[in-house]
Amino acid sequence: VQLVESGGGLVQPGGSLRLSCAASGYTPSVYCMAWFRQAPGKERERVAAISHSGTTSYADSVQGRFTISTDNAKNSLYLQMNSLKPGDTAMYFCAARGSSWRYPCLQVPRSDIAYWGQGTQVTVSS
Repeated sequence: VQLVESGGGLVQPGGSLRLSCAASGYTPSVYCMAWFRQAPGKERERVAAISHSGTTSYADSVQGRFTISTDNAKNSLYLQMNSLKPGDTAMYFCAARGSSWRYPCLQVPRSDIAYWGQGTQVTVSS
């Protein structure tokens, strides 16, 4: 399984970015995928998750601003980020749960993640 992110960059506060994750050897429609982020000096945290049925969950800090989605035909995961704030600055990671887990998909913790992408940097600054 390989996860490759793209779409990060520098954006001004209030701007938008769309992150993409190309998954090979993994079928998002069958399992569970998520976006995590990690800012310098902070723990990696879950931003959003999407189940095989298409239901989604979001961290309180991004609710209403971010949208997670998949394109099963392309085996891809996306994160549309609007109204970006400086506090959203972090390395963003695409993540996929494996075949063995302890928690529901929409609450997937780092410990249930079997596959990680290399990360893409998002910087929100004027």
